[in-house]
Amino acid sequence: MSSPNVRTLVSLAALNRSTLREQLLDRLREGILDGTFPPGSRMAEVELSTQFGVSRGTVREALRTLQNSGLLEGRERNSLYVRRLSRRDIDELFQVRDALEGKAVELLLQLPSAQDVVDAMERQLPETTESMTYAQRFEIDLTFHQILVESTGNAMLLNMWSGIKDMMRIAALAWADETAASLMTVAHHQPIIDALRTGDALQVRKVLNSHMLAAAEKLGAKAED
Repeated sequence: MSSPNVRTLVSLAALNRSTLREQLLDRLREGILDGTFPPGSRMAEVELSTQFGVSRGTVREALRTLQNSGLLEGRERNSLYVRRLSRRDIDELFQVRDALEGKAVELLLQLPSAQDVVDAMERQLPETTESMTYAQRFEIDLTFHQILVESTGNAMLLNMWSGIKDMMRIAALAWADETAASLMTVAHHQPIIDALRTGDALQVRKVLNSHMLAAAEKLGAKAED
């Protein structure tokens, strides 16, 4: 029986490292978004390596990915911390969302299937019940907006929007209270649906802009300057 060649062994080793990194990345990302690692937490390479039973190199790669996605920020002595969004961060985040989703509106309303998409968005409107957690409400809310962007068929637009999803989660979940929950109601989203049904892109963009400004104001009010 022939032995596997060196090239095959190297490829398998790389695959194993990649799998470990992705698994660790998922665990860390989930921990940041569910509050296990709250904003301001120091992400110590040695401690995480011990906690998860992986090499420091694997931890380092995962942390670098999280930093590049905006979930972590560097401070003194190259230490990494879970990002704590400032008021300016939140304002800029919703400005970007407004620009991306505003463009999605323009593209959507050019499609023959536009009203079918609006119907799908309306079915996704975030009905709230006592049994739902704040995080569940937020994910329903996020899906509502994702349907809008996905429906355009513009892969680059969707990729850019998806790139800030984790930042949206941090902004919303860091201040989980009734004030923030009021952003995730049917009443807060119905004006977007009503405007979309008119087919007037300028009107929809105006409503969407007001929607984003209200969200930035309520979430930003609790953030540090």
